[in-house]
Amino acid sequence: MNDFSSHWTRRDLMNLAGTAAIGGLGVSRLGMAQDAGTLPPLNRFPRMVQEYYVAKVRGWEARLLEKKNALSTKAEAEAYVKDVRERIAKAFAPMPKVKTPLNAKVTGTLDRDTYTVEKVIFESRPKFFVTANLYLPKDRKGKVPGVVGTCGHSDNGKIAEAYQSFAQGLARMGTACLIYDPIGQGERSQYLDEDRKLIYKGTTHQHNMAGNQMELVGEFLGSWRAWDGIRALDYLLSRPEIDPRHVGVTGNSGGGTMTTWLLGVESRWTMGAPACFVTTWRRNLENELPQDNEQCPPRSMALGLDHDDYLAAMAPKPIIILAKEQDYFDARGAEETHARLKRLYGLLGAEDRVQLHIGPTTHGYSQENREAMYRFFNSVTHASDAQVEPTITVEKDPDLWCTEKGEVIPDLGSKSVFDFTKAKAERLKSAREAKPLSEAALKEAVKASLRMPERDPNSPPNARILRARGDRKYPKKAWINYAVDTEPRIQAVCTMLGEESLYSRPPQAPEGKPGRVLLWVGDRS
Repeated sequence: MNDFSSHWTRRDLMNLAGTAAIGGLGVSRLGMAQDAGTLPPLNRFPRMVQEYYVAKVRGWEARLLEKKNALSTKAEAEAYVKDVRERIAKAFAPMPKVKTPLNAKVTGTLDRDTYTVEKVIFESRPKFFVTANLYLPKDRKGKVPGVVGTCGHSDNGKIAEAYQSFAQGLARMGTACLIYDPIGQGERSQYLDEDRKLIYKGTTHQHNMAGNQMELVGEFLGSWRAWDGIRALDYLLSRPEIDPRHVGVTGNSGGGTMTTWLLGVESRWTMGAPACFVTTWRRNLENELPQDNEQCPPRSMALGLDHDDYLAAMAPKPIIILAKEQDYFDARGAEETHARLKRLYGLLGAEDRVQLHIGPTTHGYSQENREAMYRFFNSVTHASDAQVEPTITVEKDPDLWCTEKGEVIPDLGSKSVFDFTKAKAERLKSAREAKPLSEAALKEAVKASLRMPERDPNSPPNARILRARGDRKYPKKAWINYAVDTEPRIQAVCTMLGEESLYSRPPQAPEGKPGRVLLWVGDRS
């Protein structure tokens, strides 16, 4: 494959396949359009791809619900939960097969009125450092419940006010909380220059940069982040203060994402509280909600997994879904997910163990949702009978740093995600060079990767003739648009340039003589 074709997108190849399949075109003089930068795009079908996938996902969801609603016995529900766990494992593969030493250390402690905060560093993978704060209640009488806290998209990670608040609130009520920095947040910035300044600013930018690179080598950022959470649980359970009968996980927004995934991939949790994330794939797509790389598990839909399925993997253990009425994560989807889980839990004889709380305000782990989480966890653990959040003392960022200056890469020499991605890319390259594919095999591999449908060269697709517009400044005096039906409900728009005006099908080649078409696949219409 040459350099030009290696940069084709699936849409480009659809354009190529569809246009070439018209067949019999005989155009003697065609030219290239002027530079795309000087010509505004002409979008003939602005909603096409969106509505194509909305229809597809609605059909997918309907088929999924039909299967779920067919469950009618406890045995069928138990079998469904087992099957869901197996499918989730496939969606999050590959995960590490071996747990390497955590090499955990405490770098400092804050002593407060009713709790302490330990500054913890551990390695979720060799030389891949995770920074965390362990909030421990004082005056403990025996072991205490423990919760792993996951963070949303806060630049300062675990130190964001809302996340300090829920971790501290739990500790003040008698439950330990280990809250850790996600990849690309807090003390774990992944892209720093020599002056310790961010190359890619913003948490979503870091996540998507890392995640998109990882996809090219068959990895999923969400799996890496879930593994950090699993190792955080390993550390929490290694502490003698923690009661292993009561270990939960909670987080908001991006932390709600990770809470949901962690409940699906790890069986040791005894309770969970995802906040401001749980809805349905359909609602997200219909609402055109942007998502980070780690929020879209590969093959999730192909494996028949909606948001409720990741929580169903916990059944019949206690779960509360925390949503917000004014959140962009659609509360209607949270209600639908809750209804599906309630039915499943009902078949398991545990309908009261799955709850839904919808706070009245906007996106965030605000006090009303934190208090709903406290009450729910306390109803399970009996650590406290408090109904409202105690007074919270918000610490300054440097006081909660685990490293000297707040960054694991320059301060500790931590590996970055890119280091791991680069190493795997080099291994894959060596493997390819050791057993190179033939040209034919490479073409088939590309075709399979792009999931290109088979086409019959003797049965060209339909081409719509679109009304021309007069505001285009092409280098030829005449042009016309054709919309080629490349697959049901999808059209590729092609522009034909020439010397004579045309409002009909393309000129036909003389019988028995092949026509010649020069095809230019551009990135703008």
